Amino acid sequence: MKTRAAVLHKIGHERPYTKSKPLTIEDVELEAPGHEEVLVKIKAAGICHSDLSVVDGNRPRPVPMVLGHEAAGIIEKVGDHVKGFEVGDHVVFAFLPSCGHCKFCQSGKTALCEPGAAANADGTLLSGDIKITKDGEKYYHHLGVSGFADYAVASIHSLVNIDKSIPFEVAAVFGCAVLTGVGAVVNTAEAKAGESILVVGLGGVGLSAVLGAHAAGASKIIGADVSAYKLGLAKDFGADEVVNSEDDDAMDQVKGMTDKGPDIAVEFAGVMPALDFAFNATKRGGRTVTGALPSPDARLSLNPLTLVGQEKSLKGCYLGSGSPKVDIPNFMEMYQAGRLPVQKLITHRIKLEDINEGFERLAAGDAIRQIIIFD
Repeated sequence: MKTRAAVLHKIGHERPYTKSKPLTIEDVELEAPGHEEVLVKIKAAGICHSDLSVVDGNRPRPVPMVLGHEAAGIIEKVGDHVKGFEVGDHVVFAFLPSCGHCKFCQSGKTALCEPGAAANADGTLLSGDIKITKDGEKYYHHLGVSGFADYAVASIHSLVNIDKSIPFEVAAVFGCAVLTGVGAVVNTAEAKAGESILVVGLGGVGLSAVLGAHAAGASKIIGADVSAYKLGLAKDFGADEVVNSEDDDAMDQVKGMTDKGPDIAVEFAGVMPALDFAFNATKRGGRTVTGALPSPDARLSLNPLTLVGQEKSLKGCYLGSGSPKVDIPNFMEMYQAGRLPVQKLITHRIKLEDINEGFERLAAGDAIRQIIIFD
């Protein structure tokens, strides 16, 4: 079948993206779903910084590629040996398929699924297949999703069934922003009620972490960023205090707001000064978590005497350090109960044709979550 899709043919376009137009809207061929695969009609897709990281070259991927990894839709067709999914089901995509068989999946660490990571790096579905072509040329899949399209074929191991009452535009953000941000707080950092939490980098994932910290019962939540716009939003999301991390006395401000530093600091800015700030702000015996994706050339400068002498910990977070099939439904129940008002993340609703304008808005820091709405 044919479908419209937003295609990236090369990485490293210069800004503004409204002029260089890195993504082109094309009609492509989509093969029928195969073994343990389904066809999904995309209803909503979020523009995330991880998509931007492919466009600007910080996260190199094979091209041409149909981008988009944060999406929700309706199953329209099922392939062979599909269990647990039916035509008409509403689903959210997870940006890392979990095979269920490798040692990590078997031990409950689905975020580290080796076959899933290999497929994502190669730009294929979990099976190793590529379902998108144009004039005989293969177009790669983005993280097993390729959600910037009217339709997508995906592995059932990249999908999570959801309650049909949840609006698609809200459901989409659970697949990355909420899964990662809330997961970093409750899964990776293992936040306990009464602990203080610093969130560095207040984009879609960072503000999701603020929501997660509030839901987890943090005694104090501090938001840090260099953007006045994002700092202005943070208190509406539950932050008690905000700090511009470029201020000369930013570190003193954070430590003065807490007992010589927060119990937990989570970082999502994707630049080394932000992670350095988060780690150094963390109190003795505290935990620092990073879920950002900096340039592959970036390197962290860390004093091991601080790490050892103050018994701090530094951990990475991918896919929220949990299981999408467990966490997404749980987080959605919290949303339905009013404990995770994730609808606040949505600052713009756009059409697929406006995608380059959306990427420029994201790169400029003028949006949190832009949702592409498909009719």
